[in-house]
Amino acid sequence: LPIWRQSYKGEITVIPKELSQRGDSLYISIDFKMNGVNVDSRQSADFIPVLTSSVRSKKLPEVSIKGRNNYKTYYRSLSLMSKEQRADYEQNAPYSVVKGYKGHSETVNYQYVIPYEKWMADAHLDLQKDDCGCGNINTIEVQRLVDNVLVEKIVVIEPYQVSPSLAYVQPEVEVVKRRDVSAEAAFDFKSGRTDLLPEYMNNPAELSKLRKMIDNLKSDKNINVKGIKIIGYASPEGSLSLNKRLSEDRAKALKKYFMMFYDFPGEIYSTEFGGENWDGLVKALPESNCEYKDTVLSIIEKTSIEEGREKKIMDLHNGVPYRQMLKEIFPKLRIALCIIDYNVKNFDIAEAEQVFKVSPQNLSLNEMYAVANQYNKGSQEFNDVFETAVRMFPNDETANLNAASAALARKDIVSAERYLKKIKSKIRVPEYDNTMGVLEMLKGNYDRAESYFNAANDAGTDEARTNLEEISKKRENIRQIEEQTAKNK
Repeated sequence: LPIWRQSYKGEITVIPKELSQRGDSLYISIDFKMNGVNVDSRQSADFIPVLTSSVRSKKLPEVSIKGRNNYKTYYRSLSLMSKEQRADYEQNAPYSVVKGYKGHSETVNYQYVIPYEKWMADAHLDLQKDDCGCGNINTIEVQRLVDNVLVEKIVVIEPYQVSPSLAYVQPEVEVVKRRDVSAEAAFDFKSGRTDLLPEYMNNPAELSKLRKMIDNLKSDKNINVKGIKIIGYASPEGSLSLNKRLSEDRAKALKKYFMMFYDFPGEIYSTEFGGENWDGLVKALPESNCEYKDTVLSIIEKTSIEEGREKKIMDLHNGVPYRQMLKEIFPKLRIALCIIDYNVKNFDIAEAEQVFKVSPQNLSLNEMYAVANQYNKGSQEFNDVFETAVRMFPNDETANLNAASAALARKDIVSAERYLKKIKSKIRVPEYDNTMGVLEMLKGNYDRAESYFNAANDAGTDEARTNLEEISKKRENIRQIEEQTAKNK
């Protein structure tokens, strides 16, 4: 507590109580305790709190303890003031004027509030004592009351990060897992011939490609080959009847070759004519060096086979592009497409976990779902299963819905939207509504999200109810941030 040079009789004890900022105000509280005080009759002991920082200072209203004559003179002068003089006086009036004679004892509870300004953050509170009340610097004594302002801790409200709950659809059981795999080969035949020569030109590489596909299936003990279809395609020159005969005979030649190497029953093989390979020509032309290829493509697009498409191409620019295609492109269009149908055995969960690691294509969606549920929901392993499932079944709506949920679990909105767009029927199962709600929630569209969640919640989806609670938390968080922002302005 301050120890003053004694210029009066009795005791005046000054006790600082508070110097703190709360909100937009600064609160000052000081107790002035007087015990048996006698100030010289014509003088006063004025105590003036001063708020001081490195850049500014501000005097606060004083507590004036006056001697007998000084006290009476003060109040006489107040009574004689005009209304205008009184208004000016009140702008700088003391906080309190107290009798300081006849051994006066009293406690003045100094409570003062001023608007808080930034410079006050590093201010301290001094107290000046003027022994004559005249403001003469030689009569003023200064002591420190409080070293620093207690600044209110600003609570920063962080944006709430929603934690979505995802729901997954269990796919239907696939009783018979029917699969197929295919590869095409462009064989070289001697002109007008249909016998397949394994060592002729590029035939060894093309045959090796097809045999590798079949060998992989035969070596898998979980697979049972049910059918091998060979479709022969012709290049679009010559008569359709001739092309049909050549293509069918060449497909049969490939069948004969397979039957020499494999012990499949003969009835699993089938051959057919796939037609003239116009689609292959359309794909090959843009990458070719064929002259007038854009004109050829235009003829193919606008002229049907019945309307004489081939004749128009043959007559184009005196047959120059046709002869070039006949030499450089048409041989590559005489392909055989080999499609192998097979069944895959059903797996229990332990088997499915092992198969997933090496041959996920052999699992059904239901089996992959069972594998996923061996991991913690939302874990990397859990999500990876659904990502693999949608690669194996890219057009399946359940696979795309579960993959969308897995993407949203890692906050991947772009991938989730891509998967959801493939659900053409917009299946309105509760899990779909919940997934759409999570998508909208992560995009910040809380009203739209709430609509989806309400639909899923009405259908009994626990995840939707949890997500509705998340939206409530987010909205309350937004309200608090807005309130805090307005308060800090």
